[in-house]
Amino acid sequence: MFALPEKESRAPSTCPGPASTQDLDSNCGDGLERECSRKPDQKLPELYGVGDPTAGFSSNSSHLSSRGGIIKWFWDSAEAGYRTYHMDEYDEDKNPSGIINLGTSENKLCFDLLSKRLSQSDMLRVEPALLQYPDWRGHLFLREEVARFLSFYCKSPAPLQAENVVVLNGCASVFSALATVLCEVGEAFLIPAPYYGAITQHVCLYGNVRLVSVYLDSEVTGPDTRPFQLTVEKLEMALQGANSQGIKVKGLILINPQNPLGDIYSPAELQNFLEFAKRHELHVMVDEVYMLSVFEESVGYRSVLSLERLPDPQRTHVMWATSKDFGMSGLRFGTLYTENRDVATAVASLCRYHGLSGLVQHQMAQLLRDRDWINQVYLPENHARLKAAHTYVAGELRALGIPFLSRGAGFFIWADLRKYLPEGSFEEERRLWRRFLDHKVLVSFGKAFECKEPGWFRLVFSDKAHRLCLGMQRVRQVLEGKSQVAEDPPACQTQEPRDRHREPRRWSINNK
Repeated sequence: MFALPEKESRAPSTCPGPASTQDLDSNCGDGLERECSRKPDQKLPELYGVGDPTAGFSSNSSHLSSRGGIIKWFWDSAEAGYRTYHMDEYDEDKNPSGIINLGTSENKLCFDLLSKRLSQSDMLRVEPALLQYPDWRGHLFLREEVARFLSFYCKSPAPLQAENVVVLNGCASVFSALATVLCEVGEAFLIPAPYYGAITQHVCLYGNVRLVSVYLDSEVTGPDTRPFQLTVEKLEMALQGANSQGIKVKGLILINPQNPLGDIYSPAELQNFLEFAKRHELHVMVDEVYMLSVFEESVGYRSVLSLERLPDPQRTHVMWATSKDFGMSGLRFGTLYTENRDVATAVASLCRYHGLSGLVQHQMAQLLRDRDWINQVYLPENHARLKAAHTYVAGELRALGIPFLSRGAGFFIWADLRKYLPEGSFEEERRLWRRFLDHKVLVSFGKAFECKEPGWFRLVFSDKAHRLCLGMQRVRQVLEGKSQVAEDPPACQTQEPRDRHREPRRWSINNK
């Protein structure tokens, strides 16, 4: 269950009684222990925000165009923590005091399964067609396999068609391509916030498209509401606000399961959001990159492609990739499914710059068609490992009395550290994040996701036990005010001699 802490930050809610470990999320966030209400004299929260990612841009390079200067500025202003991490990465043997990465949303739990499958003989194929220029939409054999794969796992009411599939090198490219072909320069997409912050770059770098944040907050207003809940009313108000500022909104971005919240939209919610978009003639981009990473059986995830009727199929565009669900963020495979032929053709034209090699396309087709391995080996084991890792981190947060939100999907927990920010400011949030980094653990702070409440942090749990235990030990040291950087905490040791190839008994993972 989810509960707010005793000490609230800016724009607090009032709750009848203190938070306790029993009130924390123990059931994937599906229910709420108690109702929270806003004080009558409390200032209303901001409802939306129009993003201008280059507002602080400055360039001192005489060698770059203004466009090139902005692109370089995005790189230079990228999160310093990740650059620091890459210069001091943790290694159990070579650099045990290096930085543990609990900030990047990658699944590092199933390399053994993936390496074994990708090393099998059917993956190793070289023929002339794979070494030559392909259809820019992707080889037909792969697009047919993607259509069958999505039909099965998205539970579409009718078979999906290969002619509606376009293959690109990751969902970042899908976002970038869609923004470029759907919007004029300076136009915008609505997006519920907090959201995966890199989308700002995805839609801006090529298309110069903006994001209008639909701000969500943690307040619970009734027994049928949940923290950070998106509603049609909030979408309507954000759209009206953007229009009043002269911002042309062309679409809506939905992430399901959501990043960083781990939230899952019900079929009724999806239908309502799509109906809203149809009323206003908005495109809807649905990112379902975590659809097979729902590890709690009780969570009823439904793909937008499973709906019996899409209100506006010509403006509904769905993306998926192997980066998350198959732990292959370095392989760079993503796909777009759209019934709009003009959109598909325009995106395919950009695949000249975002395509996959023929050899990778062959590997992906072989992987996606291996339904027996996916259903009987990979998915059950992946879900079991994700659940075990999630259970461990959730237990550590409960022991610290930290409320959190998690719905049993994705690789992360959205943790409420507002009680560690006495003044409830983003400056304090940044300083707390810096203390984590100084203690050699990288996490992500809420402002990076455009969260409007200071003090929320995303912790990624999809890592091997020894790194996860060590990372959480360092998190605990920061929050308990200790100065020593842990290298081999007792919590990570077992009763048997440490073996780098085995997991601790606290939450052992059986590598099949």
